[in-house]
Amino acid sequence: MKEPAAEQTDPRRAGPARLALPDRMRGDVMVKSAILLAETDARLRGQLAAFIAARGYRVVEASDARAAARAIRSPCLVLAIVAARLREGDDGLRVAASMREMRCDLPVILLASDSSEELAVAALRAGCADYFRTPPPLEELMASVERRLWRGHAAAGPTDETGGIEMIGHSPPMREVRDYLFKVAATDSNTLITGETGTGKELAAALIHRHSARRDRPFVCVNCAAIPEGLLESELFGYERGAFTGAQSSKEGTLKLADGGTVFFDEIGDMSPFSQAKLLRAIEAREARPLGARREVAFDIRVIAATNRNLEQLMAEQKFRPDLFFRLNVASIHLPPLRARKEDLVPLSRHYIGRMNRERGTDVEGFSAQTLEALIRYDWPGNVRELKNLIEAVFIGEPPRLIAPANLPPGFRIRLEQSAGPPESERDRVLSALLAANWNKSRAAQQLRWSRMTLYRKMSRYHMVNDTSVRRAAEPNS
Repeated sequence: MKEPAAEQTDPRRAGPARLALPDRMRGDVMVKSAILLAETDARLRGQLAAFIAARGYRVVEASDARAAARAIRSPCLVLAIVAARLREGDDGLRVAASMREMRCDLPVILLASDSSEELAVAALRAGCADYFRTPPPLEELMASVERRLWRGHAAAGPTDETGGIEMIGHSPPMREVRDYLFKVAATDSNTLITGETGTGKELAAALIHRHSARRDRPFVCVNCAAIPEGLLESELFGYERGAFTGAQSSKEGTLKLADGGTVFFDEIGDMSPFSQAKLLRAIEAREARPLGARREVAFDIRVIAATNRNLEQLMAEQKFRPDLFFRLNVASIHLPPLRARKEDLVPLSRHYIGRMNRERGTDVEGFSAQTLEALIRYDWPGNVRELKNLIEAVFIGEPPRLIAPANLPPGFRIRLEQSAGPPESERDRVLSALLAANWNKSRAAQQLRWSRMTLYRKMSRYHMVNDTSVRRAAEPNS
């Protein structure tokens, strides 16, 4: 039986039009950006497709999981809307999770027949950006779609320099990292990214892919810690029908699905030595044999790996293969923890607060001087992810225009109190004074009981630059 193909829906002219999504270049051909709509109910699928297309978006329709899987390989897709129940008993949550594995940058919205708390949690775990009960309220659905599509395109700012990917900060460590990332992106070398949890390793990998020659091919994420050892071969290399009990159809492996693009192996340090040997051979040979197949399948991929563990120590303990380490560690990037670049707290906070303002329709200006002083003293063990989650938690209530310490979540306030007291390092004292004075050098020098020249020498010594002045100097005609 012939598999149903993904159908393209012609735009309808009724209804208020939106600006067209930015098109993308694939070689010498301009590819139209599109939204995937995977829904078994033909009537509902047609209604949704008509409504979305009337808003100026191109729609690609799929009636089952197979058609959705084929369509998702297209680099033109910028968002997917998936039903929780698809034809032939396919689980929409599984399809959504598979899409997120293949395309880390692809927002997925789930349509479900119920809106239970259990389903909401499952959708979140599957990586869904939002979910609606079927039939969805059309205006609310479109508002959710547009928030995700235009988040990186509507406003100029830190996201522009990375092509829509957020790599924010003007501290010396971040400037060095960002400059080197763009140099690495210009090559096709395997890359190893190290850094603590929450420093943005997946973000750095996505930035490298976005600025590489493979930008129009898939960017596929593999969480090495989440794949059981017994399933590694079937997940990475695929399998043929009948290869094992339950293999009712063939499946292409992750490496083949990423053909021509980039594979990001997250938490590579958690992979077992046996799995490391399998992966090493596949990377070296650029081919692998799916389970049950008679011949090898070739693929062309760039490999980026990341870990928060010390691989050299793991090699000394014979827990990580040296040959795999040297294969991956051609270009090496270390992302600094947030405590080593605390001057980036202000631009990072401004970015995440601005995002929450746009999503919630609020007008929060930022942290108060007292709150910033407390945040400077904090060590941020969860790094940028912890800061982002803190700001989201503040917005659960009704935040004031300036976020005071009392507006922070109780658990976080306890951790702040435990780190109370003056900043321990001179660098943090200088930064705390500058932030409290809104970068007014005279007031900061008075607070520190220094002369202005002493303050300037300290700022030069610690490479401190006000991010606002950096951006102003970079603007045209400044």
